[in-house]
Amino acid sequence: MRSIDLTDACTDRLDALLNHFPVRARMFHSGALCGVTDFAAPGAGGQIHLVRSGAMDIIHPGQPALQVSVPSLLLYPRPISRRFVTDAERGADLACAELRFDGGADNPIIGALPDLVCLPLAAIDGAEHVLELLFEEAFGNNCGRYALVDRLFEVVLIQVLRQLMEANQIRGGMLAGLSHPKLRKALVAMHEQPAQEWSLDALANASGMSRSVFAGAFRSIVGCTPGAYLQGWRIRLAQQALRQGRQLKMIAIEVGYGSEAALSRAFKAQCGITPREWRQTRQAG
Repeated sequence: MRSIDLTDACTDRLDALLNHFPVRARMFHSGALCGVTDFAAPGAGGQIHLVRSGAMDIIHPGQPALQVSVPSLLLYPRPISRRFVTDAERGADLACAELRFDGGADNPIIGALPDLVCLPLAAIDGAEHVLELLFEEAFGNNCGRYALVDRLFEVVLIQVLRQLMEANQIRGGMLAGLSHPKLRKALVAMHEQPAQEWSLDALANASGMSRSVFAGAFRSIVGCTPGAYLQGWRIRLAQQALRQGRQLKMIAIEVGYGSEAALSRAFKAQCGITPREWRQTRQAG
């Protein structure tokens, strides 16, 4: 297992997240939308829409219309029905992709994001050249363009996650913790080394905070205790390993429980069922 220097633990806040819970994109539309376009909630995953030009009203059931008048990104991490309304003649040019989050609803990135992220493209730091190439390929006819555009959508998503953290645009939860200059060191440490015996003192020390200040700040910003967060992270990793058909004994060691019995107790406390029962329900589905 890779060892990390806790004094430099904030160097890559997304590395462990995206390694354990990758996100895949697949473009399903590029071109003009004119008039009214309804998007039914996809069965799983989310969607990302990049508005290259044109104005739109975006309508969600029971909410006021959202107006988009500049090139913008619309990120829906979870399935939500919506209606795009554009000028019937001028329309708006969009490139759109389905997003598949590994682990589905258990992917921690999904849980850390709001139902909708709406950002002007100009506000996404460092994305100008990526977006230029993405639009050129999406609206062109080059061979291999779908494979290339899919990867570029994934790059844009990473840039959006960076932007949300750097600009402190997430209020509460994991991404808010990763935005914090000190708490993020403890979060990255847990993400990188889940099998470590992380005491409250060790995590506070990694963050450069006193035990009491760290515990209070963590609960206030992330929304749970450090111990509860660590257990949740370990169980998510265990679920990923179960999906891959790994043996329970090895999973227990890798995520920090040491034995199948200890993993089963923690898993049942978190999910209401044992790891074996959880795997059986996934296989039956």
